[in-house]
Amino acid sequence: MILDELADWIENATLNGAVPVITGRNGDMDTVGSAIALAASNPNLLACGLHLGRLANRLCLELNAPFRKLGKNPSWPSKIGGVIIVDAASESQTGLTIPEGIPKCVIDHHDTCEWDFKPGDLELRGDARATTQMVFEYLNRSASDTLSDEVRKLLLAGLITDTGRFRHADQSALRCASEIMEGAGFEYQEFVEYIQNETISASDRGAILKGMSRCQSIESGKWNLVHTHAGIHEGKVAALIIQAGAEVALVSRSRDGETRLTARAPRSSTKSGVHLGKMMQLLAEKMGGEGGGHDGAAGWSGKIDRIAAETAFINILANTKRDEN
Repeated sequence: MILDELADWIENATLNGAVPVITGRNGDMDTVGSAIALAASNPNLLACGLHLGRLANRLCLELNAPFRKLGKNPSWPSKIGGVIIVDAASESQTGLTIPEGIPKCVIDHHDTCEWDFKPGDLELRGDARATTQMVFEYLNRSASDTLSDEVRKLLLAGLITDTGRFRHADQSALRCASEIMEGAGFEYQEFVEYIQNETISASDRGAILKGMSRCQSIESGKWNLVHTHAGIHEGKVAALIIQAGAEVALVSRSRDGETRLTARAPRSSTKSGVHLGKMMQLLAEKMGGEGGGHDGAAGWSGKIDRIAAETAFINILANTKRDEN
């Protein structure tokens, strides 16, 4: 079993030194929750990364969860037994230079993978809706005493957010959420309300509304696309566009010479042929940069003009066949 391989890999690596558990540079709840939960299973594991997203930062402070924020050129431990990377499809998605010449383990649920694996390395790529789902399955089987309420909250938050409040969940993801709650000492509804009740400042609210005011609706082949650009909260803007009835939402952002695209699609669109993760991966192949994700939620980033990136995505969508059945 692949979970047995992970247990053996961690045991061997931690015998040889410290093992950083590195998050994706976006610092979302799935990558951060996965890292901290996994690190709780062994004292030689340490969750760390470049950035904590808003929710991840709030939850880490609330739970006093151990997470070390790193600079872009961190000083790694002198005795390091290996590295674990969670929820990142490539080294660049961590924002860090991974130490060379030591074993690495990559745990990820995305289809795309740009890692180069060598003897002694381990890849865990599961058919899961979130990396926290994979980490929970490992902990539940191999280190169940690690599953404190704090760890359960981190895992559940990652699962909830990465499935879009379960809009993109499948049967296994829903089963995982139920199993996380078994034996938990907190109420599910109360915790979900805590996650959702994020305080948005007046300036952030204005930025979201400004992004919404720029929306343009077009027909891209067989699909209705609503696109806009926003300075922050692109995911929230995209979700609002979908709630308004768009078949595909695209939100772009340009900052410091980098363009980022965030896309969302409802279940009706993914059932009819849209797979945003594959489309963003194709965009990366055509235009450079990095792209990937799920069928209903994906992103891309690269150093090209925002309009050029939007146009390339629109062309890919226009060439996506629609299943009319």
